[in-house]
Amino acid sequence: MAKEIPDLVAEARTGTGKGAARQARRNGKVPGIVYGDGKDPSPISLEFNPLLTKLRAGRFMSTLWNLKVEGQDDVRVVCRGVQRDVVKDLPTHIDFMRVHRNTRVNLFIHVNFENEEAAPGLKRGGTLVVVRPEVELMVTAADIPDHITVDLTGREIGDSIHISDVTLPAGARPTIERNFVIANIAAPSGLRASDNADDAAAAEEGEAEAAEA
Repeated sequence: MAKEIPDLVAEARTGTGKGAARQARRNGKVPGIVYGDGKDPSPISLEFNPLLTKLRAGRFMSTLWNLKVEGQDDVRVVCRGVQRDVVKDLPTHIDFMRVHRNTRVNLFIHVNFENEEAAPGLKRGGTLVVVRPEVELMVTAADIPDHITVDLTGREIGDSIHISDVTLPAGARPTIERNFVIANIAAPSGLRASDNADDAAAAEEGEAEAAEA
């Protein structure tokens, strides 16, 4: 279930501060910084278009990257922050943290749902309402899962799927201690309207009986 570690190509950036960062952007690059592991921060820059493509592909911040900088040893990193232009929503700066195989990190992991055809509640017209499309887990850098899986087999209308219902990868645990909801099976709109009408009728009948008494 662990992902193959993809390469991320960058180049060393000379100079720090706002002036150097602006110059990098004028050159069609996104400035960034690599920190952690007890070493000095290293300023880098990445080509804008390839980085934007990776960001738009999704799961960028839940991916362990093999950062390649010419003249330096490859280093494993995870993204810890992307600053964006407030108007264009395009990346303007990016932060990476160095990690080792045994480093424990908090990452948002995608949730997959399977066996929808085996869920009686969905067959009856119920709707899968996803509360958390991603779940924050503490994982080991060497074993970052691509996703976690929710099995919908046997799920009925009104059922809620909690994090305790999911088999997590070895060594992974939620960052939230409470047993939170990931998704639920909601009743079809027609059934909800019927239930509401029944409730209203029962309430009116109760009021009428109370008035007669």
